[in-house]
Amino acid sequence: MIASATLSPYFNIKLLNPRHVFTTTKPRRKYSTFSTKFHLNHLWNGFLQPKSCSLRTVLRKVSDDGGSIDANPQESAAVSVGEGTSSSSSTLGDNYVALFVRMLGLDHDALDREQAIVALWKYSLGGKNCIDTIMQFQGCINLTVNLLNSESSATCEAAAGLLRSISSINLYKDIVAESGAIEGITGLLSRPSLTSEVKEQSMCTLWNLSVDEELRVKIANSDILPFLINSLDDDDIKVKEAAGGVLSNLALSHCNHSMMVEAGIIPKLAKLLKTDMEGSKVIRKEARNALLELIKDQYYRILVIEEGLVPVPMVGAASYKSFKPGLYSWPTMPDGTEIEQTSKGPSKFGASELLLGLNVGENAELEEARKNAIVGRTQQQFLARIGAIELDGKRESQAAESVADSSINEHMRTSFKEAGAIKHLVRLLDHNSFAVRSAVIHALERLSVSSSLYHVLEAEGILHPLVCTLKRSETSGSLMERTLDILARILDPSKEMKSKFYNGPVNGSKMGIDAARSLDASARLTGDKPVSIMDSRKELLDSTVITRLIEILKTSPSNLQRKVASILEFITIIEPSMETIIKEDVSSGLEAVFQQKAVKDKEADVEGQELDEYALELEEAGLAVSAASRLLTKLLDSEQFCQKIDSTHFTKLLRKILKSDIPLRNKDWVAACLVKLCSISSPNIDFENPINMEVTLYETIPRLIEQIKLSLSPETQESAAVELNRIISEGVVDSTRAVASEVGIFPLVNLIEQGSDRAVEAALSILYNLSMDSENHSAIIAAGAVPALRKIVLSQRSHWSRALRLLRNLPV
Repeated sequence: MIASATLSPYFNIKLLNPRHVFTTTKPRRKYSTFSTKFHLNHLWNGFLQPKSCSLRTVLRKVSDDGGSIDANPQESAAVSVGEGTSSSSSTLGDNYVALFVRMLGLDHDALDREQAIVALWKYSLGGKNCIDTIMQFQGCINLTVNLLNSESSATCEAAAGLLRSISSINLYKDIVAESGAIEGITGLLSRPSLTSEVKEQSMCTLWNLSVDEELRVKIANSDILPFLINSLDDDDIKVKEAAGGVLSNLALSHCNHSMMVEAGIIPKLAKLLKTDMEGSKVIRKEARNALLELIKDQYYRILVIEEGLVPVPMVGAASYKSFKPGLYSWPTMPDGTEIEQTSKGPSKFGASELLLGLNVGENAELEEARKNAIVGRTQQQFLARIGAIELDGKRESQAAESVADSSINEHMRTSFKEAGAIKHLVRLLDHNSFAVRSAVIHALERLSVSSSLYHVLEAEGILHPLVCTLKRSETSGSLMERTLDILARILDPSKEMKSKFYNGPVNGSKMGIDAARSLDASARLTGDKPVSIMDSRKELLDSTVITRLIEILKTSPSNLQRKVASILEFITIIEPSMETIIKEDVSSGLEAVFQQKAVKDKEADVEGQELDEYALELEEAGLAVSAASRLLTKLLDSEQFCQKIDSTHFTKLLRKILKSDIPLRNKDWVAACLVKLCSISSPNIDFENPINMEVTLYETIPRLIEQIKLSLSPETQESAAVELNRIISEGVVDSTRAVASEVGIFPLVNLIEQGSDRAVEAALSILYNLSMDSENHSAIIAAGAVPALRKIVLSQRSHWSRALRLLRNLPV
């Protein structure tokens, strides 16, 4: 897997169009002051006992300053308070909380319950003290959740609003969740028609609950995820904000990402960022935060970029502005010593965590030097955040990762080249920070996918730092793989051979002297020292480099073996004498490739291994074997190498590979190498030679049948049929059996129906030879040969006599 850099808070997302940039500041929601009047009808009076007070003027107004409920001072009240309440409330309004909690009971009229829940909701907006008063009554939450099933929109809105207020207090989040609020809200939001107010209050409750990681998973696993995503298109901006807030929190848990992406969240979030609308600051910020979490996965990052957005590193004031301290983060001293935390919860703004060095608690007995170290480190981090200094190459590594993330197509890669990014990336390959080097190689590996950039990368001097990376034994596996990727693309032996005989464009780029001259001229104009391509290539001939490559060839998996074999073949081209590579033990590396676990005969036991996994392993092994066979074929041009290796041993290995299950397209160089080994040991070549016979049976015949079956070119099908007929007519042992075992009868029957005259003649001849074996009769008939043959005979086409002979051989 490709490691992704931690994006937040150092990253923002921007549109590929630089005009669209979204902000990072979330405005605090402001609640306007309000005055609410509750009219208590005759149902309320029926609820009260004679000794109870009259509530004609109770709850006339919610005060603007404290949220307390004022009663008429001329009327006294003596309301019996339930268990757990205090007999001396701080305000007269608090005494009536018990009354309205009691009125939530199922034994009361729906209108009473509605007025009670509305009163409690408005009362809860007074702040934490009011919520604490409500929470003194056991069962209040359960009764509130029950009201989510009401048919009244006002009741549902008030119930969801009260749950929203209570869940805003961390102490009560678990109580709300355990009471079934998530399930109740899920059922409520699944109704076909709801008011915007009900949606807003319900989703804001989920927004509060989704702060907890366990509750996030519970919410995501419910049936509410599609509703949340669809709500991003709602006309009400407050509903959009609530849905975006919930989804942003759900994205904080990596386990939710796959469900969210499958539900189609990325296009919805991207649309919000690309659309300018009034009052959209909050929803845009939540959408950005959700995407920043999703793009930590490299595959989802590609989906985001395809929507026209790109993650970019934030530096300077923008990075400082976006800083958000972890809720429960607590720094340590530079030497790793932990500091006693005097407060259990985080500070409101994170200042004590961020500036701990400037505010050391009294309980922390520290030496003066350690205090200064903490202060110095904190100040250094602050300066790095505002862009005054650079710390550990963080900015360079983030910029390089952004280049890698954005290089998803030819247009973007070419744009980076024209902007001059390659020169700066190559320069950073010598950076002393491992994180920077790793990010830069990742970026260069993504850019090297474009064949038009090969000569630019090489001319900028990329080979020297890559070779140095190759020499380091401590280089990590992922870094080594990307290094070999770049080298294998630049040092492509096929491209190099073409450039020797063709002075035009090769794979979309013009190689050779003209390109080098233009790059040198450009370097002189900019004052840079031109890089000699030939001098940089000479570093590959260093024995240390070749020894390292052979070591990788021996010990690495198939995907790296293929790249190393290709690089070694390139070395044989730039050094035709091959003296340097022959001096090293290259034959041991080739032997390791040819003796892979996956390269076994067709009776190999694959029990306990998934078929898809086995097919992938065979695919990678086939590519590695093909590259190694090509290298061995090239090395056999050297008489010195031929005398050094055990040709008999390699012949046995390659014959075994020829019979294996690796893809047919990977056997062409195996067959060519076998033929060359055979010609060296035995100059007389004919079909009686067992090696040539095996090449014919296991490579040539299957390849010709594949061309007849899959080729869209009539000329290719005709040539393949004629060649296959020649092989069978010459009486190669087991050739007809090889055709039948490769399921070649069906494409041959199709050929006699649709092929050219020459192809039909060859196909009829092959099928006639196959019909001489009675075991093939059923397969020929099942392929539909009889109707096709009768049609040829009745129409008296040019080959009707051959068709008639074949019909007479079949049991029809």
